[in-house]
Formats: sequence, C-alpha cells, structure tokens
Amino acid sequence: MRDSKNIKSISILTPDYMGFIFWEVSSRYVDNDTPRLPKHIKKTGVFVDASIDYIENIIKEHQLQAVQLHGNETPEYCSLINRFGVEIIKAFSVQDNFNFSKLKFYENYCDFYLFDTKGELPGGNGYSFDWTILKNYQSHKPFFLSGGIGLENIKEIHNLLKTNLPIYAIDVNSKFESEPGLKKIDVLTQFKKELYEL
Repeated sequence: MRDSKNIKSISILTPDYMGFIFWEVSSRYVDNDTPRLPKHIKKTGVFVDASIDYIENIIKEHQLQAVQLHGNETPEYCSLINRFGVEIIKAFSVQDNFNFSKLKFYENYCDFYLFDTKGELPGGNGYSFDWTILKNYQSHKPFFLSGGIGLENIKEIHNLLKTNLPIYAIDVNSKFESEPGLKKIDVLTQFKKELYEL
C-alpha cells in the first residue's frame, strides 16, 4: 500500500492486517510516510533479508505492529527481531513440494508462518502453488495462505477452511491491483463478501 486515498478506502473494509513493502527492488516499495491506521488494522512491514538495524528503524518510524519476512531469514535472525515487540510472520516459498520439517527451527521465534508461491520475486508473483501440499503440514502454528489468490479461489479456500489446517489469514495482493500498490476496492469488497459466505 502506498496511496493514502486507497489506504483509507481499504481501511473501511476492516482488514486485520495491511502491508507496506520496505524492499527497494519492489515496484510497491514505500519511500514516503505511511498513515496512521485504525486500531483494528495491524500495520505490517514487509522485508526481504534486511539488516536488523534497518528493520528496527522502520518499526519505530512507521509504528509497525507486525513484520513479514520474505527472504532467507534464519531462526536466529527471527529471534533478534523478537526484541522489537512486533508480530513476526515468516514467509516460505512453496513450489511443487516443500520440506515442512524445517519449520520446527522457527517455532519459538515466529508468531505465524506464511506460505507463498515460489517465483522470480519473493512475493507478488500472481499465481498460486498446489495447496494440496498443505496436507503435509504438521505444526499447530497458525499460518497465512498467500500466492496469487483471487476471486476464482473462493471455493478452494472454503474447502481448505473446512479442514483441520490452522489457517489464520488469507493474504491477497496482486490479483486485486489496477497497478502495483493500488488496490481495486470493488473487487476486494466482493472477495470479502464471498469469503464470509461460508
């Protein structure tokens, strides 16, 4: 999110989290101030292999409540971020298969996991991975489902939510944009409506 008018419009839809990307390579990179959000929306900074000092400074400058780590951050790295009093969402890229056993090293240092599609970029590639892989998920830690999610995925999401998987949140991005960082409010409104029609 970058456009203040767009941010205000989305805030009315009461999302639980709103992401701001602090990775300079991204077309959605935030290089200006970010607005104060309503209390019910957690302002989330998205980072890719950033320095600990950089993340600490951004947390303070933008009053972040959560960080989403989309790079090759280690469990030790996550333990250092823990000191800053924010939620830690560690993202993992998934393709045809995924070794879920490596998550055990992150269990004590992250609040949530996020599973995204492996692509050219750390995130925002616009297509989904094979969600049947999630049947191999053994942890009880809640996770975010991400990766090219759009209106066409509603039925699949409903089916997943009926399983015992600890899905905590649905992370949406590129399928709801008219351009990088600018969201289509009408499509997001429809998505939320259909998502809650369980």
